[in-house]
Amino acid sequence: TMGNWLVNHWFSAAVLAAWLGINIFLFTYYFLFFDRDERYFYTRAILGSALAWARASAKCLNFNSMLILLPVCRNLLSFLRGTCSCCRRTLRKQLDHNLTFHKLVAYALALLTAVHTIAHLFNLERYNQSQQATDGSLPAVLSKMHLQGSQWLNPIHSNQTTVEYVAFTTIPGLTGVIITLALILMVTSSTEFIRRNYFELFWYTHHLFLVYFAGLVIHGIAGLVRGQTEQSMAEVHPYRCAEYLTQRDQNCTHSCCKDPEFGSIPAESWKWVLAPIILYVFERILRVWRAQQKVVVKKVVMHPARVLELQMEKKGFCMEVGQYIFVNCPAISPLEWHPFTLTSAPEEDFFSIHIRAAGDWTERLIDTFQSQTPRIEVDGPFGTASEDVFQYEVAMLVGAGIGVTPFASILKSIWYKFQQADQTLKTKKIYFYWICRDTGAFAWFNDLLASLEQKMAESGKANFLTYRLFLTGWNNSIANNVALHFDTATDTVTGLRHKTFFGRPRWNTEFAVVAAAHPRSVVGVFLCGPEALAKTLKKSCHQHSSLDPRKVKFYFNKENF
Repeated sequence: TMGNWLVNHWFSAAVLAAWLGINIFLFTYYFLFFDRDERYFYTRAILGSALAWARASAKCLNFNSMLILLPVCRNLLSFLRGTCSCCRRTLRKQLDHNLTFHKLVAYALALLTAVHTIAHLFNLERYNQSQQATDGSLPAVLSKMHLQGSQWLNPIHSNQTTVEYVAFTTIPGLTGVIITLALILMVTSSTEFIRRNYFELFWYTHHLFLVYFAGLVIHGIAGLVRGQTEQSMAEVHPYRCAEYLTQRDQNCTHSCCKDPEFGSIPAESWKWVLAPIILYVFERILRVWRAQQKVVVKKVVMHPARVLELQMEKKGFCMEVGQYIFVNCPAISPLEWHPFTLTSAPEEDFFSIHIRAAGDWTERLIDTFQSQTPRIEVDGPFGTASEDVFQYEVAMLVGAGIGVTPFASILKSIWYKFQQADQTLKTKKIYFYWICRDTGAFAWFNDLLASLEQKMAESGKANFLTYRLFLTGWNNSIANNVALHFDTATDTVTGLRHKTFFGRPRWNTEFAVVAAAHPRSVVGVFLCGPEALAKTLKKSCHQHSSLDPRKVKFYFNKENF
């Protein structure tokens, strides 16, 4: 299984290994640097190893802050997907892990923030103790240097200072508190539960990233942590002169009599995050510009089970199968953008989406369209895994509930390709599985499947598409109806030739059937559905793929929003 995983995910594994490797290298290198470098001899005399913990975690925080915005630059990812269209599909497919990587970097930021904060709490405590010490020790002498002149090493110059005072009155303290709060709010409001049920809360809270980056850039400006200057090192090297600091008389003539001089560590967070911030600003400008382009709603169809279909036109809009768009309705909320998979085919002269009532925004949108046609803004399309479907000889399409939408686009496109006798179609066979709780949600999809069945039969391709509909929320009346009409040519639930199955698919059996039917094929498995199903299918892909390169291979793809 591990071998199969590496075959399917070698690029993801390489990116993960590189990311982990760079983090470990940065942390180790800077930890040893600040723990051993001569310039920080006096700083370490006060702070001990907490200095190294704070500085090493700061470097890793900068590195991860540099990465966090890149996976959410949708246009950049679309551009990369386009430029590497000649690359192997395994490489292009890795771009779909963008949100997984974004979350991974976010968790790393949370962990490193905790390390950095705890280290600095120790630092503040030690600065405080050294300032208040009267025992003539090296930390005490170093902390009193500000009394003799402009030189200082300990930023705390008063015996009345508390950790809380420093945290809320200094630039590093205040910005540290603010960006930590922003990070906590962003992480806690982006859980699956909140995203699914309170999208607005997630959406607005996530814009605290502006506060996070502003605070990060300002954070190190005051330069409270200091080291000895190069010139001072040459004159009074600590290894030679440190002992004289604590036992020096008034009329000293020794070469070590001069006080050491200190300088701040320059703020450098901005150097790490400047390029990604500029890239992200361009991304947002491009989104705003694209959103301003006029969208014409050609047709509004209200399907059963409160599913709204919008057919739209936009100048210059060019799509591929299984792509998605972000939709905004200014009348409902000027700032909220929601992703929807396109249900139209590239061959059609419009693009369409199907919107199910699930949450406040969709409820309001459906209600609005029932009384008027509001202005709609569209950003996209953006590419995801499903546009690779024609690259596989055999494709297994799995849609759960409204997750059938990308496959509506694919099946329509195949239909048009057959009509036009398209030679570029590599696909020889499609297996389609739709898992649905109730029959109402089937309604809008029935017409498509019925016309497709007819078209396939007319062109002698009746066996090209095998589909199975699984009804998971069936009741006794449906069961009785099915029993009564078991011998009819069409299905009693959907009116289609292929029968509806009741209950959930047995995936091991389904995969074994496909593997037996196509022993030497590369099979693309495409899912738009819940995470639990993704795990099951991923496991089945690994179990049923052969390690022999000449035999059957299953590649797993999942829609990511």
